[in-house]
Formats: sequence, structure tokens, C-alpha cells
Amino acid sequence: MIVHSSSGGSMKHGVELPKPVDNIDEAVTAAERVYLQPGYINSLLDKLSQSLSDQKEAAKELRKLTKKMPSFRALFGEHPDAIPQLLNPLSPGSADTHPDLQEDLITTVLNLSIHDNNKRLVAEDPVAIPLLIESLKSGTIQTRSNAAAALFTLSALDPNKLIIGKSGALKPLIDLLDEGHPLAMKDAATAIFNICFAHENKGRAVNEGAVNVILKKIADHVLVDELLAILAMLSSHQNAVDEMGELGAVSCLLNVIRESTCEHNKENCVAILFTICMNDRTKWKEIRQEENANGTLSRLAQSGTLRAKRKASGILERLNKAASLTHTA
Repeated sequence: MIVHSSSGGSMKHGVELPKPVDNIDEAVTAAERVYLQPGYINSLLDKLSQSLSDQKEAAKELRKLTKKMPSFRALFGEHPDAIPQLLNPLSPGSADTHPDLQEDLITTVLNLSIHDNNKRLVAEDPVAIPLLIESLKSGTIQTRSNAAAALFTLSALDPNKLIIGKSGALKPLIDLLDEGHPLAMKDAATAIFNICFAHENKGRAVNEGAVNVILKKIADHVLVDELLAILAMLSSHQNAVDEMGELGAVSCLLNVIRESTCEHNKENCVAILFTICMNDRTKWKEIRQEENANGTLSRLAQSGTLRAKRKASGILERLNKAASLTHTA
């Protein structure tokens, strides 16, 4: 709970939070103001078209300033050519980019994308998304991870989700998830999740092998929370449901319900199972066998979240109805 204090700030858990700043420049120190002069950012951007040592120096400074100064991030919206200049050393067809330079520039794009007004600016630049996608495939693991994080941040805007999906980002994101590097997997998963809020992108993710990769990771107990959330989202797409049935999702999901202590994960599992049941009667036998052996869904129908109870009960009712019809016949 937050309550207001007499000083104009606010209290959270008994700790006074700083008073909100109406004008962001009020939070800028005198020493930082020099970085906000138009001449300074222009000099850094100019250096990006000079020697490699100049490029590396400028990129490192831009990465640092966009990380620590929100007001510096905002400057990019006031310079129409700033994004193309920033990305110039990474332009397709240029000589192989130095790994440190690539990492600093991609991380600068990530930092810039945090600023709401820059999200559209970056996504609509004709080379920005393609270069982020290229950086998902090459460079240091930090570069690849930060490229995924930048796509996640940019995809907060609905039009950007469509731009990113159409540009072919999902395949390299799924590949990055599949590779299993701890540093990059979570960034890749959160980007896939956000991008797939656009229904068109669900089909793209399925076509690029998302269901298979996700089920493998869940079976290996990797990023189970995040990946179940993606799987639950994809289950609204018919092709995803069909593929889940073919790839053994039923047993995988029932295992999670049995073994997990996380109620939200159980809820996602049974919601996906419900969708599979409604679409594929051939899976009823497997679920009925599990129920006879372990009573997994009966327990969930008694003790799960409200949604989990409703979905588990729905599956059980469907199974019981089918069984009674068989006996009647």
C-alpha cells in the first residue's frame, strides 16, 4: 500500500519514495547537462562513420549515456537521422562488425527502446528490426540476448508486434531459446510471448517450430513458468493444438500438474489440456488412464484456482459423459 507523506513524496512499506519529477530536466545534474547539448550527440553520431577506434569509442559512450540518462534517450526523437546514423556501422553489406562494437550498438538500441516515444521511431526505421534480427544470430551471447530484449521492449506497441513478426524475428528467437544459453533464453522467451499477442504471429511461431522447442524445454524443467504461458497463448491457434497432440503434450502437461507446486502453472496446463480435449477426442483415452491411475484432474478440480477447477471439471464431465454413452450403447 502507498500513502502520501507530508513532504509531497509517498510512503511504500514505511519507506519514503522520491517525489515524482514533472520536468525530467530537473533530475539532470549540471555535470550531465553538457551531454544534452545538440552538439554533443551529433559529435558522437558523426564518429560512427569514422575509424573503427572512433566508432568503438562513440558506441561505448552512447551505450553508457542511454543506460543512465532517460533525458539522453529522449534526444534521439529530436534528431530525425539519429537511428540510421547509430546503426550505420551495422549496415548490411558492410565489413564484419567488431563484436564489441556490435554489442554496444545493439545494447544502445535496447536502451533507447525503453523510452516510449522511441519505440515507433526504432521499429519504423527500415534497417533497425532487420539488424536486430541479424544480431539474434551472430555476435556475443550478450549481443544476442540484448537483441531479443530490444525486440521484447519494442513489441509493447501493437503495430510493432506486426512489423517484428512480418520481418522474420520469430525463427531466430525460437532458435535462441532452443540453444539453451541461460543468459539468452529468458529474453528470447519473453520476446516470443509478447510478439505472439498478435494472432497472426501465433501461426508464424507454430510454423517455425515453437511448440516442439517449448515442450522439450518444459520436459527438461527449463523456464517452465514462461514457456507454459507461451504455450497457453498459442493454444488459441488450431495448428498449435494439432501439433501439441502429435508431440505428446498431454503427458507432458499432466506431469507438470502432478509435480508442480505452482498453481498458475497448473492452471495453464489444464487450460491447454481443455483445449486439446475439445479438439481431439483421440486424447481422451490417455487422460482417462491418467485419471484412473492418479486422479490428477479430480484433485485439481477440488483444490486448484477457480479457472483451473472450471477447466478440470469441464474435462472430467466430457470424459464421464463419453464413458456413460459407451456403457449405454
